[in-house]
Amino acid sequence: MLGFFVYLRLEILIAFVSIDTLPTHNMAGHSKWHNIQVRKGKQDKLRANLFTKLARAITVAAQSGGADVDINFALRLAIEKARAANMPKDNIDRAIKKGTGELKDGAAIEEIVYEGFGPGGVAFVVEAMTDNKNRTSSDMKHAFSKYGGSMGGPGSVQWQFEYKGVVRFTAEKKKHIVEWDVFELALIDAGAEDIRDSENGVEAIGPIDRLRELLQVLEKNNIEPDDSGLEWIPKETISIDEETSGKIDILYDALDELDDVKAVYTNVA
Repeated sequence: MLGFFVYLRLEILIAFVSIDTLPTHNMAGHSKWHNIQVRKGKQDKLRANLFTKLARAITVAAQSGGADVDINFALRLAIEKARAANMPKDNIDRAIKKGTGELKDGAAIEEIVYEGFGPGGVAFVVEAMTDNKNRTSSDMKHAFSKYGGSMGGPGSVQWQFEYKGVVRFTAEKKKHIVEWDVFELALIDAGAEDIRDSENGVEAIGPIDRLRELLQVLEKNNIEPDDSGLEWIPKETISIDEETSGKIDILYDALDELDDVKAVYTNVA
């Protein structure tokens, strides 16, 4: 069971990943979809960074649930995400062996949640996977300080968010759903508490322990999710001006590009 939840926490780390697409922000509102379009380029640099993060996610899943993908659902889906990003098989195998202890390659990887504030008082929740907490904390503090933010203590920001299961697919895929009302009802029956239908695509949000059921609804309807996982969803969002938004984007990117960072969330609308 622990291994399953380890997978579920794998973010959106590789939303719409392919040779021509990149991981994107986990910000609120329009940003999740918007950044899919604006963060193209930098592919070689970001792909190397992505492979590091994907390998750690596989290792954590294997640490928690073992190497048998028939039993360890978390590992199976983490591997699928890695394959979708064209991660080499040798990298995947090495990550699994590191998780099971077959390959002694450094310290065990831990999952840690950091909290902080950005320019304009924007709340940040940052999920990290690290084998060196001192290094990660130092990198985190440096990024916040350099780009106009500050680290917060445990609980300083997290109370403003809820931990939810999320699945996303594009508006193009929605066109192939013959009976939307029936499909929407199936999502609700599977635990969806909020279904957000926009020009970009569909987001279904529900309790963390119902994510697997939400994914099964998509599978039954032959829809491949473009993004799925557990995310920190803000209870309320805030609006910021254009100048502050630019500063938030810079801080966000600085955090997101750290090798130890798995996902970054804010309460920006």
